[in-house]
Amino acid sequence: MRTRSRKNIVKQLDTIFSLFIRKRNSKNDIAKCYTCGRTDHYKKLQCGHFMSRKNYATRWNEINCQVQCYSCNVMRYGEQFKFGLKLDVDYGKGCAEELQLESNKIVKFSNDDLLQKIDIYKNKLLELE
Repeated sequence: MRTRSRKNIVKQLDTIFSLFIRKRNSKNDIAKCYTCGRTDHYKKLQCGHFMSRKNYATRWNEINCQVQCYSCNVMRYGEQFKFGLKLDVDYGKGCAEELQLESNKIVKFSNDDLLQKIDIYKNKLLELE
């Protein structure tokens, strides 16, 4: 049996995690952008990251990631300031700062760690059904 490349494992985890984030915040398949409030079908929205995806310490953090529309996530570079203010309202004062500090930590996930995360988010998606 051929072993999967790390790149493919990360890609699969990103896909499943993104779907989970968008579906967890949808009702009747409609979700709302975290930063501007625009509503649309969850499949047309994106998984926005407060702290960049390049930071593995927060890449798959459920608070760091919220539903965003294309305009906010891509065209407005994630609306990070608005995103941070809303995080502090929704999850407690200082949340955005904690995520920023967390994102600077060096975290090394093994392929097995990533595969476990894939299983976790597959199960969480099933629970949303």
